[in-house]
Amino acid sequence: MGKLFFILLCIVINICTVKAQNINDSIRVLFIGNSYTHFNKLPDDIQKIAATQKIKLSYQACIRGGYSFKKHLQKQEEIEIIKKGRWDFVILQEHSEAPAKPTKVVAQETYPYARILDSLVHINSPEVHVIFYMTWGHKDGCLSPIADYPIIDTYIGMQERLKTSYLEMTYQNNAWCAPVGMVWQQVRRERPDYVLYWQDRTHPSPLGTYLAANVIFSTMFQKPYQTSYIKGLQVEQAEYIQQTAQKMVLSNLRLLNINR
Repeated sequence: MGKLFFILLCIVINICTVKAQNINDSIRVLFIGNSYTHFNKLPDDIQKIAATQKIKLSYQACIRGGYSFKKHLQKQEEIEIIKKGRWDFVILQEHSEAPAKPTKVVAQETYPYARILDSLVHINSPEVHVIFYMTWGHKDGCLSPIADYPIIDTYIGMQERLKTSYLEMTYQNNAWCAPVGMVWQQVRRERPDYVLYWQDRTHPSPLGTYLAANVIFSTMFQKPYQTSYIKGLQVEQAEYIQQTAQKMVLSNLRLLNINR
């Protein structure tokens, strides 16, 4: 059931969306990712958090279910969107399993395409901040186990592989990293009753998406904030997520390669 739904989801999610009002007077953000960015409208959440801080933010999102960096680069319409330039931030989210594969495989199948995307973005938007969106391990370990690579058979193992790969991509490209997976792990440990996963044990619940939105917003602006936008969640949950996200980012600026 879960795998069937995931296959159908990959077929359905094939979207390049625009949500830009007063675009010349806004911070311009481009999201490149897949269903982890699409679920529960992550870009909308970031935009709404920004609005409560009196920050005008417009965005465009290239979201295609199951896509990797390599596949995004094969879409000419996405190349043209990048080439439009004048982006202030570009958020890059790789396939949920790709950076968790063995080191040699990641070096061959992920890092080169991260570099190409980063370079293409900077050629057309020289002042841009590229942010690698570190995702989280699947709830019970990778849903696609790899023979002779049991490291990712558990949540912790998969999370550590993702963390390492995303930080490596960040350093290789002198980008920033949004430590969504690190905050996810902390919340799992401190608040095991919080439901971060959707029923397929990989995609985010609304709370999981809210977590990602706060981490990415904190990475973008690196300042303490409190937002009245809580996505219909319980107030206590929302405030805990906000504070945990901010603390993780602000306490790890060097690790995340964020130069203030």
